[in-house]
Amino acid sequence: MARPGQRQTGARRPAPRDQRRVRDRGDVISVLARAVRELEAAARRGRVTPAVRTEFQAVALLVRQQHARILAEENSSPTHRAEQLKRLDGIATILAKTAVRAPALLTLLAEDAVVSDAARSLARDMLPAAEAEPLPEEAPPAEPVAAPAASERRVVPQSVVSRQLANPFLAPDFSAAPQRTSRPHRLAGWELLGPLLSSFERAGAGDSACTALPAPSSLRAPEGRQLMPHQAQLVAAAAAGRRTFLLADEPGLGKTAQALLAAEAANAYPLLVVVPNVVKTNWAREAGLWTPHRPATVIHGNGDTIDGFADIVVVNYEVLDRHVGWLGDFGFRGMVVDEAHFIKNRTSQRSQHVLELSQRIRTRTARPLLMALTGTPLINDIEDFRAIWQFLGWIDETKPLDELMEALEETGLTPADPGFYAAARRCVIDLGIVRRRKVDVAADIPARRIADLPVELDGPAGRSIRAAERDLARRMVARYETALAARASDGVVEGIDHDLVRRVARWELKDATTGEAGENVFSMMRRIGQAKAGLAADYAAQLARSAGKVVFFAKHVDVMDAAEETFARQGVRFSSIRGDQTPTSRQRNIDAFVKDPDVAVAVCSLTAAGVGLNLQVASNIVLAELSWTDAEQTQAIDRSHRIGQTEPVTAWRIIAAQTIDARIAELIDSKAGLAARALDGSDEEVSSSADVQLEALVALLTDALSASPQPPAGSPAGPT
Repeated sequence: MARPGQRQTGARRPAPRDQRRVRDRGDVISVLARAVRELEAAARRGRVTPAVRTEFQAVALLVRQQHARILAEENSSPTHRAEQLKRLDGIATILAKTAVRAPALLTLLAEDAVVSDAARSLARDMLPAAEAEPLPEEAPPAEPVAAPAASERRVVPQSVVSRQLANPFLAPDFSAAPQRTSRPHRLAGWELLGPLLSSFERAGAGDSACTALPAPSSLRAPEGRQLMPHQAQLVAAAAAGRRTFLLADEPGLGKTAQALLAAEAANAYPLLVVVPNVVKTNWAREAGLWTPHRPATVIHGNGDTIDGFADIVVVNYEVLDRHVGWLGDFGFRGMVVDEAHFIKNRTSQRSQHVLELSQRIRTRTARPLLMALTGTPLINDIEDFRAIWQFLGWIDETKPLDELMEALEETGLTPADPGFYAAARRCVIDLGIVRRRKVDVAADIPARRIADLPVELDGPAGRSIRAAERDLARRMVARYETALAARASDGVVEGIDHDLVRRVARWELKDATTGEAGENVFSMMRRIGQAKAGLAADYAAQLARSAGKVVFFAKHVDVMDAAEETFARQGVRFSSIRGDQTPTSRQRNIDAFVKDPDVAVAVCSLTAAGVGLNLQVASNIVLAELSWTDAEQTQAIDRSHRIGQTEPVTAWRIIAAQTIDARIAELIDSKAGLAARALDGSDEEVSSSADVQLEALVALLTDALSASPQPPAGSPAGPT
């Protein structure tokens, strides 16, 4: 006999033994937790039987039902409700990842999928007796998030589609969005945006533009990392409940780490990070260092390689137009905009997309974390503040929004009162403007530091470089195997013969030096420098706008030429210091950089300008190409880090990720440590450039040999 409310479907075969559930085995969430683990194990074994499919659909149905029931409970405490929802979310996440692993399960959650009678019956059997209740005859399918049709270029990556299909019961919950109520304001009849902007123009010299921050919290950084006091202050502010920041610290003060840990303190996940192309790889790297338990994914092109289940999604401005549709419906609880002065032109497409995403997040999420990061919020004039303030939700197109308006109301002043401008400026700053200079926190940071900035080499140039690196490795492997096969059988070494590896690397280096080899380590490094030139110059231009004068170092003339073309195209004035200049021309260019405030960048040859120059007018250096020794690198940095320098110096090394460039950077650093220990400050080199070149080839060959099984050293390399 059917229970009340249950549809009579005629004779029904008993469920298999492994599908039956005893009703008194605890609460329904515990039952679901056990079931989903069984499903996960079955999917891993590749055993997606009809019984597994039925149980999968039954669990999904119950998760949806329990989620709705908990939200509707009126007599449950907020703490208990939050705990129950968190448990359900954990079950749903496992279920979703299981569905992605097994396409046969993923199809059960498609929009047109029908819940089978067997799944509905099993769902009833899984309910504990105390919680058993009639299930709805047909659960309405969740509407998948579709990309807007406004732009033909817009895409929805397959990984995101999979997430949506696998997680219809975990669709973004916008029920907690703030409910704004309009009430009359004393200042409602006043035009306020103009006076607010003017209040910053009227500020006297030395007036602080930094809100009060709490004392550093006891937040523990990941192992091997350490927060500086000024960084910990901002994180403490986020932990205390502040949710909007215009973080305008000077470059080199760790804004990326502050943003990532502020998101952790605010639990602002999923987190959207919008950045310039040149730093998006670095954001993923920094996320791995500072929030290693939070998966991060980077959107390249159409997003074919992204992880739809990641906690941190990094996208660059240049491809934002393709992804703004699904990003707006993803359910982000936080958004960071790096180099926020990129959105200063509110009529530009990039600005409109950023503001659109911010608006969606603010209207759908209760107290989201919004952070604008820039070393220079003002590029041309005070109007540049508008777009940033609008992104943060402080103003809209015509007026201050609630929080700022209430702060202005509390002053008791109007724009007609003399004290209004100072008070209004303070109201804006207290919403979350944070500005520290290097000189302000000099005690926190070292006097000289090197910061690596990894970049991805996309496009044909990047593919060609990686292919050339593989060809070089294959050539050395063939040489190694030939030498191994020709050697006598005595002296057999198990695994890789590292002595032979070093000999092969020396042969390759000798051929490269004499020009007998084809593609070699020197030509590859030159090609990598050419591919990095535009990205390095773009970053130097950003630094120049943010922090003043920048020294740009490169090894090769064609890299310097490419950088100068980029500066000219962006309207950045520069002077060029090269080895082929006459002494008079060289000095004229040096004087232009040092004395002319409009000359923002000195483009210098690493070999010709690495000695004999005093460029302490700049505290930021960009190393577009790596030198072969730490001493050469240090000499370049010391053009700015010398007597007369009043600020800590930061050298930004542009590193081509996933190439031999990254390996060489590690080798230079290791040789630097050896020199420091052995010489204790001596200028004499412990290692030569040939040491780094050799070790780079050794590492390349060793990695290639490790990637494939090797015969015992001394035995024939191929079939006998």
